[in-house]
Amino acid sequence: MQDFIRRNHYLLRRLHSLSGIVPVGGFLLFHLYENAQAMRSPALYNESIRAINSLPMVWVLEVLFIFIPLYFHAIYGIYIAADAKYNVSNYGYGRNWAFFFQRLTGIITLFFVTYHIWHFRFQKLIGAFGTYVGGDSMSGLPSFDIVKAAFANNIVVALYLVGVVAAAYHLCNGVYTFLITWGITIGPKSQRISNVITNAAFVAVSALGIVAVFAFR
Repeated sequence: MQDFIRRNHYLLRRLHSLSGIVPVGGFLLFHLYENAQAMRSPALYNESIRAINSLPMVWVLEVLFIFIPLYFHAIYGIYIAADAKYNVSNYGYGRNWAFFFQRLTGIITLFFVTYHIWHFRFQKLIGAFGTYVGGDSMSGLPSFDIVKAAFANNIVVALYLVGVVAAAYHLCNGVYTFLITWGITIGPKSQRISNVITNAAFVAVSALGIVAVFAFR
């Protein structure tokens, strides 16, 4: 395995970088926006959940375009994090800290997303929310009331708040490094601009995630 990784290091790093943006990053933004609909009304949230689950072969789509890219990105990211050298104690520059937090938030996000999948997707799969009947019914789906009941637990809320902020940082700082990796922001000026934009995006995405959590409180 080590030989395979070394031989294909360039390709794997590019796939790792790309998968973090498309489709994983895009789905994160969509998922947070979808959940934030609960702030407008429970009915809108339920409607969005029904619409997604009414897609043909939704589980096939999720596995191929979400779960496989997500766990490839996560597992290879752990390899990168374990192989990295951290020197923030000697060189406390902003980008050194960003490098460290990118790895740390990646690990936090992996555990958070896995917990989230178990908490709602897996429970849906085993029928914990009832038998799925489709149509206008929320039977079998994580309805607003089911999520609200789960978020009545303050520990669950705290886990989700940490998780969504970590995921937001990992995505937005990942966009900054993605732009460098793919030769889009080459010079210092363009990198300073992208740094400001991605930091602002981190605040905005974090706010969206926090709204999505408190929408059920």
